[in-house]
Amino acid sequence: MKTNYLHHYSFFVFAIGCFAISMNSYAQDQTIKDMSSNATKEIKKEKIDSGKTWKTGGVFNLNFGQGSQSNWAAGGDDFSLSIASYLGFHAFYKEGKYSWDNTIDFNYGLVNTTSLGTRKNDDRIDLLSKFGYALTPKLDAAALINFHSQFSKGYNYNSDGTKDLLSNFLSPGYVLISLGLDYKPVNGLSIFVSPITSRWTIVSNDSLSAKGAYGVAPGKKSKNEIGAFASITYIADLNNAKTINYNGRLDLFSNYEHNPQNIDIMFNNMFTAKFSKLLTTSVGLNLVYDDDVKLFGPNHDSPALQLKSLIAVGLSVKL
Repeated sequence: MKTNYLHHYSFFVFAIGCFAISMNSYAQDQTIKDMSSNATKEIKKEKIDSGKTWKTGGVFNLNFGQGSQSNWAAGGDDFSLSIASYLGFHAFYKEGKYSWDNTIDFNYGLVNTTSLGTRKNDDRIDLLSKFGYALTPKLDAAALINFHSQFSKGYNYNSDGTKDLLSNFLSPGYVLISLGLDYKPVNGLSIFVSPITSRWTIVSNDSLSAKGAYGVAPGKKSKNEIGAFASITYIADLNNAKTINYNGRLDLFSNYEHNPQNIDIMFNNMFTAKFSKLLTTSVGLNLVYDDDVKLFGPNHDSPALQLKSLIAVGLSVKL
């Protein structure tokens, strides 16, 4: 059994390394270009920012779409309206060898049509806090805490008009505490790897708990897992004018005690292009795999790769 764990953990680290090397290589190329063209500006910026211990900010995005028709031969809903919102805050602390990075992300979206009524199409709460102590200029010993859940009830809508409850606030909820190393080779890229991580899965809803949803034993409200964890985040401007931005995060978790080869994946990608101070367009792709989320397949009892995409135009306000 120990040999299997070492084998799976080695594969886990190898996969992370391949992804990290490719991201690091791209980021270094971009950094060299930026340094060669903006060396003087960077020196001035360092002098200005050297006295700041906190950097804070946020952004609010509101995207929407609407459609209507009357006496339309091709058919379809008479009216449809969709609204998607995002609210994010960050607070970064840096003084001497100590750093403390905090991010809060809220997503919520609704779609309303004449035939289906109102349903949500996006719902996410994500809080991340990471404390680091510099071992070298690019490597920190770090502790990470992450909370992940959603705001409201989610349903599976059946063809006969009925619906089945799938989720709610804290059903599931995930709390993760991790100790490891945080490698920051260039600005915007962080590679956190931990061989020892504790993750709690919470199911507070009584009906979902009774079914044993999300891998929690029937009748129980929580489950703890010990395993390996990695989190790779990359934030970068993709053009010199800084009007096109990429924000990505890949989280990987392997449970040492149960099927460690079935790695849980959460991969969020968002590309944003600004046309003016307020008008933006966004393209998003989210991938999730959790071996304990057995809601799919013909009998709704199997795990599967979850995909969600978004293309939207709307307003963006920096806070």
